[in-house]
Amino acid sequence: MPKRAYSLLRPQCQTSSVVFASPHSGCDYPEWFLRRSLLNAQTIRSSEDAYVDRLFSSAPEYGAPFLMAEAPRAFLDLNRAADELDPALIRGVRRPLNNPRVASGLGVIPRVVANGRPIYHGKLALDEANRRIDSYWRPYHARLQTLLDDTRASFGRAILIDCHSMPHEALDTLVRGGAPRPEVVLGDRFGASAETDIVDEIESAFASAGFAVSRNAPFAGAYVTQHYGRPARKQHAIQIEIDRSLYMNEALIEPRPDFEDFRARLAGVIRDIIAIGTPRQQLAAE
Repeated sequence: MPKRAYSLLRPQCQTSSVVFASPHSGCDYPEWFLRRSLLNAQTIRSSEDAYVDRLFSSAPEYGAPFLMAEAPRAFLDLNRAADELDPALIRGVRRPLNNPRVASGLGVIPRVVANGRPIYHGKLALDEANRRIDSYWRPYHARLQTLLDDTRASFGRAILIDCHSMPHEALDTLVRGGAPRPEVVLGDRFGASAETDIVDEIESAFASAGFAVSRNAPFAGAYVTQHYGRPARKQHAIQIEIDRSLYMNEALIEPRPDFEDFRARLAGVIRDIIAIGTPRQQLAAE
């Protein structure tokens, strides 16, 4: 099994209501899992948000915690509800009502990776699925909720930044008539998971760094934004999707030669997002 459910990078002193998390950058693939799969060690990583943990690792330097999954997405998807179980993969599970994620093979225990490529021969036992959920899903989400609760208690609100990457081709159908291709997509469930002013400020942080930004298309946010985005309770959740081709070779799943330059550019955006959640009196004193 993967060694840990998550890693947590903490700042020396948390100075902001912003919390970062990466549920899909885990890359601890057990050997038995790879042997059991139909896919080779390269192909099985195609759904992984590779290197997103490295891209956002500067967050603690500016005063915000960063929670990172260790278990890979192909093994367990932390951006799904624990009960999004796929009857086409897991024995003894009833067919869910109208769940397109599960129907497409992308439940909490995924049946496929990118482009619909199957992961397994045959089905899994329900006991095995539950062990994965108990060992990795529940600890990750328990820690995330504790971070948000503690942050809200300290700052009066919590702003979760759910960090992801997207294939370059994901936006092909949206780019028409010479319109600029978005490099970053912000998802707030069409305004349901975060106050508009917060999302406006996050968009401004990316735009000021020269990124082309769009909202909610084709990614409006999944389980994490839906579950944790509670603006009425001063708990906001915004999903960030970054075009993978900006920092990595997608075919080889390797960082581009200018990866560190891109990471430095993104660090400025991270600093500005963290400042959104920094109390005004503290900013005035700095």
